[in-house]
Amino acid sequence: MVRLRGMVQSLRPAERRVALAVLADPQGVADRPIGQLARECGTSETTVLRFCRSIGLRGYPELRIALAREATLEASRAGGEPPADGDISADDSLEQMVAKIGFSGARAVAETAEHLDVEALEKAVAAVVAAHRVDLYGASASGIVAADLHQKLHRIGLLAFTWPDFHGALTSAALLREGDVAIGISHSGTTVDVVEALRVAADHGATTIAITNFDPSPITALADIVLKTAARETVFRPGAMGSRLAQLTVVDSLFVGVASRRAYTDTLTALEDTFRAANIRHAAATPKRRR
Repeated sequence: MVRLRGMVQSLRPAERRVALAVLADPQGVADRPIGQLARECGTSETTVLRFCRSIGLRGYPELRIALAREATLEASRAGGEPPADGDISADDSLEQMVAKIGFSGARAVAETAEHLDVEALEKAVAAVVAAHRVDLYGASASGIVAADLHQKLHRIGLLAFTWPDFHGALTSAALLREGDVAIGISHSGTTVDVVEALRVAADHGATTIAITNFDPSPITALADIVLKTAARETVFRPGAMGSRLAQLTVVDSLFVGVASRRAYTDTLTALEDTFRAANIRHAAATPKRRR
């Protein structure tokens, strides 16, 4: 299911309809014969079989078995209760909305950590540790994640910049060279501002890293290293919910890897120095009252 969510937008239209049916009701699809699923999706059995092969399965029986297994796993995680899907409806109470937001966030973090490519992460860590400078590109909610990584890297003494302005990102990317690193963050992998900045950085020799939920996508086509998130889509998806938490999981993993690879004493000293500088005592920060 994680793999399918990550590649659904790259499928052909007919296969995408099958994918969306699977994502909407995995247990139901596990119980359906292939002909019924094909009719419900307005396509042919051949297309359903092609969909199975597109996601790395040999055929429809293997898909049904995989879906039944995942449905059982979800039920066990839910303690025997019907597994929640995280989608918020107009009829939900505030309590139900909170529960669903918690479910989506928790699963985004857990599934991202579970499926994160550690080999790719090792390459990303090595590239950032050796980099002369690091450029970070992100828009909207992904821009907030880019700013978070910038702050973390800056605290341990790395030369890092974040560029929420598109023109600023492009001009900075044009100044990168071999030995520099450019990191593009985009949930969809299609955000034009981020993709174009990463393209310019790649053209000038920088090592490029993409953090995205979808592969293949335009941003992964430009990236030397791809770090994938595993956020679930919801009705109120606008990048500020599960996708942001999934991105922060990847960002934190990258930062901790970088911090641990650098000189341990220097890293701790930098963190302590920056903490002391920011930890201004209340008495010193608050003006004294006049009598």
